[in-house]
Amino acid sequence: MTERKPAGVSFETWVDRQIREAEERGAFADLPGAGKPIPGLEGPYDAMWWVKAKMEREGLSALPPSLTLRKAAEDALHEASQARSEAEARRILTEMNQLIREALARPPEGPPLNLRPFDIEAVVARWHEERGGR
Repeated sequence: MTERKPAGVSFETWVDRQIREAEERGAFADLPGAGKPIPGLEGPYDAMWWVKAKMEREGLSALPPSLTLRKAAEDALHEASQARSEAEARRILTEMNQLIREALARPPEGPPLNLRPFDIEAVVARWHEERGGR
């Protein structure tokens, strides 16, 4: 713990002395990240940067579960349309349909789900049309 700033000493002078003494003691030697650029300095300032970084490290989402599932369904539909084979598209849609059915049975927190299982045959038919038919 550092001592209090003495009366009559400017704040800047007192801080500079504290830093110089810490450097002399080696308090700043071997700190993690020494000699590396500070991450995130290239982008605009975001007051919530630390919250976003913590959520990313912890694998958390700010969306309620119902919106997370809606986003996952949208991503699954896109992924199925880009699948390399019909079997892969069917697998993606089947897995997503299972999640949707579970959510319909036990509605998640958040806004209404507004989802229903995909019509796999219709999506696969579109998949074939995009590739020039069967």
